[in-house]
Amino acid sequence: MQESFFFYDLETSGINPRESRIMQFAGQRTDLSLKPLCEPINALIRMTDDILPEPDAILVTGITPQLTRAEGITEAEFLKIFSEQVATPGTIFVGFNTVRFDDEFMRFLHYRNFYDPYEWQWQDGRSRWDMLDVVRMTRALRPDGIEWPVDAKGNATNRLELLTDVNGLDHADAHDALSDVKATIAVARLIRNKHQKLFDYLLTMRKKEKIAELVDAGQPFVYTSGKYASEYQKTTVVAKIANHPERKAALVYDLRYDPAEFLDKSPTELVELWKYKKDRQDIPLPIKTLQYNRCPAIAPLGVLDDASKERIGITLTDTSKNLRLIQEHPKFVKHVLEALEIMNKEQQTQLLASEQEVDSQLYDGFIPDADKTVCRAIRASDASDISAFESKLKDSRLKALLPLYKARNYPESLSSEERAAWELFRTNRLLQGGASSRLQKYMNRLQELSQSKGLSLEKQYLLEELQLYAEAIMPVDQDY
Repeated sequence: MQESFFFYDLETSGINPRESRIMQFAGQRTDLSLKPLCEPINALIRMTDDILPEPDAILVTGITPQLTRAEGITEAEFLKIFSEQVATPGTIFVGFNTVRFDDEFMRFLHYRNFYDPYEWQWQDGRSRWDMLDVVRMTRALRPDGIEWPVDAKGNATNRLELLTDVNGLDHADAHDALSDVKATIAVARLIRNKHQKLFDYLLTMRKKEKIAELVDAGQPFVYTSGKYASEYQKTTVVAKIANHPERKAALVYDLRYDPAEFLDKSPTELVELWKYKKDRQDIPLPIKTLQYNRCPAIAPLGVLDDASKERIGITLTDTSKNLRLIQEHPKFVKHVLEALEIMNKEQQTQLLASEQEVDSQLYDGFIPDADKTVCRAIRASDASDISAFESKLKDSRLKALLPLYKARNYPESLSSEERAAWELFRTNRLLQGGASSRLQKYMNRLQELSQSKGLSLEKQYLLEELQLYAEAIMPVDQDY
């Protein structure tokens, strides 16, 4: 099976994949030496009239809902193209922060439209990778030959548009999906040309089996992650202290930090130290979940030369001492696992307390095998036959999604009863809650943004378009 890269990027209506939607998808297939293999794909995806975008996101991308409705295709149409032309055997999906952002949107897109949310990433020799952590590790360990940007305060930054700028790479229109794809490929070529050994190593290490082999070996290793400080190039030395109890992952301790002050803490105290708190003064608990299926950028200690140790502020004598101290206090690890259990229960309680719409319930469980056959039939059926499949589905989420799938992708096929049900759904979704409804929050944000100082004519136009869009999709027979 011949492998190839498929670099892709999304522009979305917001940052929450449970609520927001993909508005633009762009991608380019290359061979493993980063040479293009075909013409790029660039598609707008039509916004449906039950969705309000986040105004701030539209000001960044410049893509209005009206544009997607005039020139875009439905989600169902897009996924047919994606499944047939993009998700081919041996494809390595790669982008710039795709693992944590774009891939999530793609999973929810598949779920809403009766495709398996995961198979596109792993079945038939497919896999995924992420250039952001490759960039971070290259900067930390092998920065020579590449210009590295800093922000206005002089702090290290790895933003794509700044990387391309300081290295003289073409990036004509940042935050356009196709332009970002081309820029990501250019950055990948730069790193591969300057440091092919590291590039090829990290490509190999995208696989869960290779990750587990290094992490589970019981030795400290180098780990690059956005969770770590920019002053140390997002890189540190960690060691696995326990398996995650609920997923294929490891709990790793950042050996930069002396564990002495944490060893005698109770599980409850560790919970408070583990939680993210803005502007906290104390040192947070330096433990992170390393998920094997998220292509973490890790490497053995042997990659550290004297220069890289200095860049990331690591002394191996100290890391060895800190690891020894943890190993001498097994009660600490026991308390860490108990703290994790407490936090997981808190999260579950919060989820149960919140009213989750069916669009958001992807992670409530896997799709039953029996329903996968029905899903294939739904995708292949005529719009007029979709409703008949409800009785054949076992999963309650899929039953609830079916009328939404039909209304969003085939609105012209709705019967009068189905249209009335869709209008009721839209009314509840957009207007329920009065002053705290989605529509009211949307209009309030438009008002706030319109009063911003120095607003360009282009942004004023976008805000006017967003106002008109809200008026256009207002549910019928509703006063506002």
